[in-house]
Amino acid sequence: MEDNQRLQQQVLLQEARLQKMSALANEANRLRGLMGSSRLLEDKVVVAELLGISPDPKVHKVILNKGTQDGVYVGQAVLDAYGLVGQIVATTPYTSDVLFITDDSHAIPVQLTRNNVRTVVEGIGDLYQLRLRYVPSSMDIVEGDLLVSSGLGGRFPAGYPVATIKMIDRDPGKSFVTVYATPTAQLNRSRYVLLVFPAGDENKGVNESVQEFDGETQPLDPNPELSNNQVNGE
Repeated sequence: MEDNQRLQQQVLLQEARLQKMSALANEANRLRGLMGSSRLLEDKVVVAELLGISPDPKVHKVILNKGTQDGVYVGQAVLDAYGLVGQIVATTPYTSDVLFITDDSHAIPVQLTRNNVRTVVEGIGDLYQLRLRYVPSSMDIVEGDLLVSSGLGGRFPAGYPVATIKMIDRDPGKSFVTVYATPTAQLNRSRYVLLVFPAGDENKGVNESVQEFDGETQPLDPNPELSNNQVNGE
């Protein structure tokens, strides 16, 4: 009887260890994707980790472990390995608050990669959906189109993936259509994010913790390799 109990305890302990190892492996893969994406950017970036989320389900906001001591500033763009997450809305010396692009108070100028048509996408309080309102019915837009930041308005650097067109709600006889899009960023999964310091921006105090990665700007790659010195340099 005691042997059976001991064996069951050992099995339970081993299963718990395997689950922990699996979780750590998944986290490592996500971090590899994030850091690999950063190597493709022309802009300077620094990796930050999520410390907490807003207790209010209507407010899409998280807290990061980087603050003004790391050069973080209000209005700064935040990415994950797949696209635009949001922007910094508040800072302390050692932490900062990020407002997600899906928050219903948030809007961002974007353009379609297929034809460069410009529009604005806004949050509606849904982590999985964004909205484009007052889109002319004659506008050349189709399901599957990729939206990237246009750079207009001065808040977000141009060219970062924002969302993919999911549905176009057409009402015959009306001049405008309502369009819904799915964010490219994994807003409900990302534990690590990139704080972006636009290249050539001399007005922001970026300190030594910011890493610069050379390379051509390309679509973000979710599965590149990660070097040890980059992880340690976080």
